[in-house]
Amino acid sequence: MISNWLAAALSRRNIHYGWVMVGVTFLTALISAGTVGAPGVFIVPLQKEFGWSTAEISSALSIRFILFGLMAPFAAALLNRYGLRNVTLAAQLIVVSALVLSLGMTEVWQLIALWGVVIGIGTGMTALVLGATIATRWFVARRGLVIGIMTASVATGQLVFLPLLASLTERYGWRLALGLVCIMLGVSALAVLLAMRDRPSDVGLRPFGDEGTAPLPAPSVSHGSITGVALGTLRDASTSMTFWILFATFFICGASTNGLVQVHLIPMCLDFGIPQVQAASLLAAMGIFDFFGTIMSGWLSDRYDNRWLLFWYYGLRGLSLIFLPFSDFSFYGLSVFAMFYGLDWIATVPPTVRLTAQKFGPERANLVFGWIFAGHQLGAGAAAFGAGFSRTVYQSYLPAFFIAGALCVFAALIVLALSRQPKLQPAAA
Repeated sequence: MISNWLAAALSRRNIHYGWVMVGVTFLTALISAGTVGAPGVFIVPLQKEFGWSTAEISSALSIRFILFGLMAPFAAALLNRYGLRNVTLAAQLIVVSALVLSLGMTEVWQLIALWGVVIGIGTGMTALVLGATIATRWFVARRGLVIGIMTASVATGQLVFLPLLASLTERYGWRLALGLVCIMLGVSALAVLLAMRDRPSDVGLRPFGDEGTAPLPAPSVSHGSITGVALGTLRDASTSMTFWILFATFFICGASTNGLVQVHLIPMCLDFGIPQVQAASLLAAMGIFDFFGTIMSGWLSDRYDNRWLLFWYYGLRGLSLIFLPFSDFSFYGLSVFAMFYGLDWIATVPPTVRLTAQKFGPERANLVFGWIFAGHQLGAGAAAFGAGFSRTVYQSYLPAFFIAGALCVFAALIVLALSRQPKLQPAAA
């Protein structure tokens, strides 16, 4: 098999195959995240072609965000039962099928069914849980850094592809841009098929950083139902205050990123006379800052108290959202916002995953994090609909941005209620 040959070749150069897994997952998450973020570019073209209101389109995106999150704990159970490659390929097939069918949609219910329900389920079958699973299975050392790299791919993919998709949509229509997304998903599926494997033992290795010599225990296999495993994890985790604090802060994280800025920043910029391609470029600039900010967050989470990292991340994000309406939407004001907000776009994930693994253990970390991530997407869904409702009823997105900023400040305060974690050794899991 290609993976075994590649693992042997890399081993001779003292390179662990886990980094190949990181690369494949990075590519997959980058392209899948571009799929998730693409509808933000299509809101105005869909309004012009079909006459759908912002609230109607936002309702489909809200459903997608919610299902994307609610699938996460079940996705973790699916990954544990059927393997990383099988579940990831199935998810990509579902998403591509929905996108191809949506090229011919003419009614708003079709938008809700395809972009809301089907794509929500398909993208939710991997979500951030895939990256968390690989980090905890394939790495003992550098786990925080790995989570940072793969998390950066999620947010960066949602942002970096937007200028290209916006340009194609403006010149040739939204259907051609959507066709490009389908091609990119096919490329990532090929990479998954050739290189992704379930565990280090599949290629004759121990996890990166594991210097032990004793045989690794065989992975436990649950024979219960997928639903039973996921709900049982929720039942056990819900007795912990740590779970509810991380759930609440991640709810606010989703409300202040995916559901608000990713979906509605471009339409809001259009309200202030900023062209769509220029607004998409602003999101791309945030993606570049986010890439470095999230990787740095992973590096910091290996070394410093994760509670205080989250305090600063949420606090600075809240202040940047409150600042945006006062920026006059000038080049200088938007540049300052893009820098501060972009560095913090999804830097909250590495500390949150580490705190989850610390409290609930590496074997259950992906299942518990799945439920915490469900909170993230519930927040995203609420903000996606709420901001669209604000624009439809009040003719302004600004109330939604003020509320999101205030919630981030609240998250910064409650995260300090978490118990202090043990002092971390540099670069250790």
